Amino acid sequence: MPFIIARVNVSVGTEQEQEIKSCLGRAIEFVPGKNEQNLMICLEDNCRIWLRGQNTIPAAYIEAGIFGNDSHTGYNMLTAAVTETFSTVLGISPENIYIKYDDIHVWGVSGFTIG
Repeated sequence: MPFIIARVNVSVGTEQEQEIKSCLGRAIEFVPGKNEQNLMICLEDNCRIWLRGQNTIPAAYIEAGIFGNDSHTGYNMLTAAVTETFSTVLGISPENIYIKYDDIHVWGVSGFTIG
């Protein structure tokens, strides 16, 4: 299961949240074997993010944890799509959008360990 956590320092309205969810659902398909049906998303708005010594620059810090993709296949296209989403939907400049990838080797879900 992929898990995307996005922290932004701007307000996110209900329609924007839905659009981001839909765009991320499509974007995750760039990673082989992943789709919206197994994607978990956490969106935190109005975070206190400081960038370049300022807290007034619209910014996003995004973490994408992906299970079973040690070759990082599709990450370049996923990065482009996620960046485009947050830039278009929230008006955050691409140079202020940072994405951290975590390779997940083991998941625990439904009381079982996978991996």
